[in-house]
Amino acid sequence: MSQSQTENTPAPPVPGGPKLWLLRHGETEWSRSGQYTGLTDMPLTEAGEAQARSAQAAVSDVDFDLVLTSPLQRAHLTATLAGFPAAEVEPNAVEWDYGDYEGINSAVVRAENPGYLIWDNGVPNGETLEEVAARADRIVARVRAVQRADGTPANILLVAHGHFLRILTARWLGLPAGEGRHFVLGTAKVCTLGWDKKTPAVEQWGL
Repeated sequence: MSQSQTENTPAPPVPGGPKLWLLRHGETEWSRSGQYTGLTDMPLTEAGEAQARSAQAAVSDVDFDLVLTSPLQRAHLTATLAGFPAAEVEPNAVEWDYGDYEGINSAVVRAENPGYLIWDNGVPNGETLEEVAARADRIVARVRAVQRADGTPANILLVAHGHFLRILTARWLGLPAGEGRHFVLGTAKVCTLGWDKKTPAVEQWGL
């Protein structure tokens, strides 16, 4: 499938199908300072660990059929502290590979290039937006395939990363990946992607 096809053809929706809950990992030193944090395996700060524990309140009453986590420790530990130590590692859920911008403060990049937007300009020697979207589409397809024997909608939780979850949200809605720019997501915030009858929708954002 070409990149243009990937950009415009998300996984087919299942009306009234599963709900996907999103949890961004807690704070790290680099998320606090504004440095691009892609595949660098940063630990949570003490504040980030506290955020992860606090997120448990938003998800503790949900009967999850599947809990997935990025393999990176900041997400995996967030899942554990939020009450899901047995979360299944999903390799497609890693953060955007920022290439040459890894560890660089985004303010420095914009100072050197005032017109720069990652959504439009991408990153040198890293993943393209289309490549990240293709990973997100694979997770959307996996989630939409989950069915309960009794026919009620399944609940799936995904613990992952800021840019990746924003791109995945756009793809869930059937939008181009670049529309993820409109979904600001703070550390350890919880969101729910579901349905408005037959239409994929954002049910709640940033709890």
